[in-house]
Amino acid sequence: MKIINTPEERFKDLPGFPFSPNFNEVEPDLKMHYVDEGPRDGAVVLLLHGQPSWSYLYRKMIPVFAAAGFRTIAPDLIGFGRSSKPTEQTDYSYALHINWLYIFLQNLGLQDIHLFCQDWGGLTGLRLVTADPGRFKTVTAANTALPTGDQTMPEAFTQWQEFVKSVPFLQVGKIIQAATESELSAAEMAAYDAPFPDAAYQAGAKIFPSLVPTSPDDPESQNNRNAWQALMQFDKPFLTLFSDKDPIMLGAEKIFQKLVPGAKHDSHTIIKDGGHFLQEDKGEEVARKMIDFIN
Repeated sequence: MKIINTPEERFKDLPGFPFSPNFNEVEPDLKMHYVDEGPRDGAVVLLLHGQPSWSYLYRKMIPVFAAAGFRTIAPDLIGFGRSSKPTEQTDYSYALHINWLYIFLQNLGLQDIHLFCQDWGGLTGLRLVTADPGRFKTVTAANTALPTGDQTMPEAFTQWQEFVKSVPFLQVGKIIQAATESELSAAEMAAYDAPFPDAAYQAGAKIFPSLVPTSPDDPESQNNRNAWQALMQFDKPFLTLFSDKDPIMLGAEKIFQKLVPGAKHDSHTIIKDGGHFLQEDKGEEVARKMIDFIN
């Protein structure tokens, strides 16, 4: 496996992102970057991003959690952000992403985690919850799902899959802007582009949509079915914070509310005027609602 790392100068002076970098080795030479803010003895909030974003997406939420006394951890998935980037698409799989994250949690000794997961953060994070439920205290799911390939995917998602396959280089800042309701500055869009100086750094970002189970015989379909069986026994507090202007995930919150025992309450909220990346549009509001739920 050939591994490259984005030059650190790409991450200098990013707007709204003053956080010191931290790195943890999840395999030899494979480093996972993470933000670690707030008191080290505080209850842990874990923020998991999806594709093609990175921990920069959480810059509006991190200070809210830290100020409320939470140890706030936002890792970059392997292939994203400041984390190491294997250069071949075949170096990545759904199972590997879960394994890398689990090693990360073990290496940091994180327990009693309050999880926030969005997009691929849910596809990975919910698998971690069902594999090791004792490690987690609450779950907040936002604009995410746990597909098994047994249902037809939304047309917006299949179009996204085809788009990512067809373009030689993902202009991440423009992609984030297209999936948000707020207006990003040129500097903020450049910050989303920062991890990817050229196409050689984008193998992980490019393959991600193809790793989503979209047929019943996908390699991870049965594992996600098993995860759903575990979620249907999960009685710890489970919150949905979906947004009203996400064409891919709109309505998916009802599945969690119906099937997960811990989601049988009336604290669920639809975030108004939020796009797919609701952390960008309504980050402070989302963080406050999660804190209210935890408390």
